[in-house]
Amino acid sequence: MSISRSLFPLNLSTLHFPSLNWFHKSTLIVPRRGSVAMLQVNCVTFPLPGEGPEQQLLKPNDWSYCDYFWADKKDPQGGACMPGFEILLQKQLKGKQMQKEMSEFVHERIKIEEEYAKNLSKLSLSPLAAQEEGTVGEAWIQLKKSLHDEAEVHLKFSNKLHSEVEKPMLTFRSDHFKKDLKKYDHHIADLRKQLASRYAGVEKARKALADRQKDLEVKTQQLEVKLSNKTEEDIKKARRKSTQAGDDLMRSLDLYNQTQSKWFEEMVTTSMELEKLEVDRIEWIQQHLRQYTTLRHETDMFNQSTIENVDQLLRAVDPAKDRDLWVKEHKTGDVRPIDLDI
Repeated sequence: MSISRSLFPLNLSTLHFPSLNWFHKSTLIVPRRGSVAMLQVNCVTFPLPGEGPEQQLLKPNDWSYCDYFWADKKDPQGGACMPGFEILLQKQLKGKQMQKEMSEFVHERIKIEEEYAKNLSKLSLSPLAAQEEGTVGEAWIQLKKSLHDEAEVHLKFSNKLHSEVEKPMLTFRSDHFKKDLKKYDHHIADLRKQLASRYAGVEKARKALADRQKDLEVKTQQLEVKLSNKTEEDIKKARRKSTQAGDDLMRSLDLYNQTQSKWFEEMVTTSMELEKLEVDRIEWIQQHLRQYTTLRHETDMFNQSTIENVDQLLRAVDPAKDRDLWVKEHKTGDVRPIDLDI
């Protein structure tokens, strides 16, 4: 992708600069006729709204990081500003924390599954209603057995949650990730410091030029009062120094604009790298939360299979058959009593 800065460089008409600090401070720069009015904010030069050709977004319709984090964010309490790039880094760190908390959430879910499986297994061994007989007794035995089978299903579910959801989410992007973010941070911060240094150089050169111009003006006035060879020589020297100061300011402006251009290019490249990292993170979370729901659906299916035998035996429950079996086992005799006769 071709990158166009669309930021307007300083020129020699810029004759006023604020003192450098890291609090939000802006200065309107009044240009020469035909030039574009600019705004200097924390050593970064921006065009005034409505001035010059309209800037085009680098990635239109994408709400891309590389288009919306050029300015520093003001502190509502009046403290130091936060650079736009720092906000992007904070987003990455917050995403890492969210992954950790999601992993902790899944861990708690696993503990619930394990406890549930333990209680189901324990309940399946209960002696309650163990003396039930017949077809109902068979269904009851199978129902208790199904609890043991269901406990196994939930235990397997918890194990898979650990290996396929919790652990991957916890280990996604190791400690090297934070080190990489620090490298990004230091790189952009160093460029910003260089920009501030170049800005200070421009301010110093501007002041030197103003001093030389004032000195030239004073000597010129002296010449008007008293003409002498010495005064003329002083004027020539003052003029040479003024010209040299102007050249120095030109070089300072050029160095500033080169540094700002470098910062701009690195901001675009690095912010797009951070954007890609965020896309990867979200897709990673999506993938593993989908795995969670898949495992959950599988658990429901397995649980359903554990109850199918119970359903089958319950459909086979037959009160008449149970009565027959019970009577045959417990009968005391089938000869009925008769009337007493004298």
